[in-house]
Amino acid sequence: MNHKFIKNIQSVYPELIIRQFYINEIGQNNDVIVVNDSLVFRFPKYEQGIEQLRRETEILKYIEDRVSLPIPAPVYKSFDVFEPGKVFTGYHLIEGQPFWKESLLAIKSDEHIRGLASQLASILIEIHSISGETAIRELQLDARHPREEMSDLYERIKDKLFPFMRKESQAEVTDSFENFLNGNLLANFKLTLIHGDFGASNILWNQGTNEISGIIDFGGSGIGDPAYDFAGILSSYGEDFFNKCIDLYPNGRQIAKRVHFYKSTFALQEALHGIENDDQQAFENGIHIYR
Repeated sequence: MNHKFIKNIQSVYPELIIRQFYINEIGQNNDVIVVNDSLVFRFPKYEQGIEQLRRETEILKYIEDRVSLPIPAPVYKSFDVFEPGKVFTGYHLIEGQPFWKESLLAIKSDEHIRGLASQLASILIEIHSISGETAIRELQLDARHPREEMSDLYERIKDKLFPFMRKESQAEVTDSFENFLNGNLLANFKLTLIHGDFGASNILWNQGTNEISGIIDFGGSGIGDPAYDFAGILSSYGEDFFNKCIDLYPNGRQIAKRVHFYKSTFALQEALHGIENDDQQAFENGIHIYR
C-alpha cells in the first residue's frame, strides 16, 4: 500500500494495521480516505483548509456531548507539518448513506418524513443553542457579521464572476445582494455556532429505519447566522421539507427570508470556489445557470 495518504497515516500511527482503503470522491475541500471500512481520514486539499480542519477538530470535541445525533469524533490527527497531504484527522465511520433528495422523495410515510424533519431541526437547535459570545470565549473563534461576510462575497462575485455572466444575471445578483445588505433582514438577530454546510451530502441516514444516522463535515462550522444552516436544507430538499423543518424551529418563520437569500448564493459560491482554487468542474457547476 504505497498510496501517499496511507504512507502519511502510517508514518504517524505505525501501529495502525491498514488492510484496505478506498478514496471517497465526494469531498470538495478534503481528500477523504476510508480505511478498513471502519475509519474515515480527511486530508485538506488546500492550505487554507489546514487551519479550518484544526478549528473543526476543536469544535467537534466541544459539541460531542451536546448533540443528539452521531458526529465525527477524531481519534487520529496530525498537525505537525502544516501542508496539504500531511495534515489529517481520522474518526470512526458513522454508518449511513448521504440523504439525497431522491431518498426523501421515495419515502411515502408522512410520519417518517416528519420524524426526519424533527431530527434535523433538533440538532440545529442544539448547535445553535451555543451563542456567538460563548463560542468566542470558549473556542476562541473569530466572529464576522453576516453583512460583512456577504459584502465581501458580493465584491468577489462582481470581480471574478461577473465577466462570465450574462447582463440579466448580473442585474439579478446585484438586486439580491443590494436588498440584503441595505435592507432590514439582519435586524435583531443573534450570532450562534453553526454547522456551515448543512446539506444532503453531510446528512447521513439509515434507509432501513428511515432515521438520520449522523451529521458529518463540520469544516464550515463557526460563528454565523442560524438561517445559513436552513439554507442547506432548502437547497437540498426543496420548499416542502424545508417548511416542515423550519416550523419545528423556535421563531423559524422570522429567519425564512434570510434562508432564501443564502440559498440563492450557493451556486455562485461554488463557481467562486472553482475559479479561486483552479477547480474547473466546480466553476462550471456553479456558473452555468448564469451564462
